[in-house]
Amino acid sequence: MNDVSTAPRGGLARCASAGAAEQAKAEAAELLTAVGAVRRVARRAVRVSADAQALPPARSELLRLTARRPGISVAEAAQELRLAPNSVSTMVSKLTADGLLSRGRAASDGRCAQLTVTDEGTARIRQWHDIRAELAGRALEQLGAADRQAIRAAVPALARLAEQMEEL
Repeated sequence: MNDVSTAPRGGLARCASAGAAEQAKAEAAELLTAVGAVRRVARRAVRVSADAQALPPARSELLRLTARRPGISVAEAAQELRLAPNSVSTMVSKLTADGLLSRGRAASDGRCAQLTVTDEGTARIRQWHDIRAELAGRALEQLGAADRQAIRAAVPALARLAEQMEEL
C-alpha cells in the first residue's frame, strides 16, 4: 500500500503540479467564459445600434489593429491576427471598398502594401468604442462598490495575462 507518507517525493510534486495545472485550467475556462460574455454583449450593443454600422468581427478586429499600428502590412496583420494572408487581403479589399481603410505602398518596397485607417474608419471605431463604453459604464453603475473595486483591481492583471498568452 502506497500512501502519501511513503510515496516518493517526485510523485507528490508531479501530483501537486498536475493539480495546480488542472486548477489553473478550470479558472481559465471560467475567466474566458465571463470575458466572452462581456464581449458578446458589447458586440450585440453595437450591432443593434441604429447608427453603428457593425462589421463582421474579423474585419472589425483588422480595422482596430490597423488603427493601433498605422502602416502595418497585410502579412504583419495576418501574423498578428493569426489568420491566413489571403483572408486578410480579402478583408482589406472589403474595408477599402467600404472607405474604412486605405492601402498605400511602402517607400522601401513598392510591392508591400501599408494599411492606414481613413477618417471614416477612425470615426466608426470611435463610435463603436463609445457605444460599448456607454453600456459598460451604465452596467458598472449598477454593480456594488465591492464588485466595481474588484473589476478595477483585475484590469492590470488581465492585461498581464493577455501579454503572457501572446508569448505562448
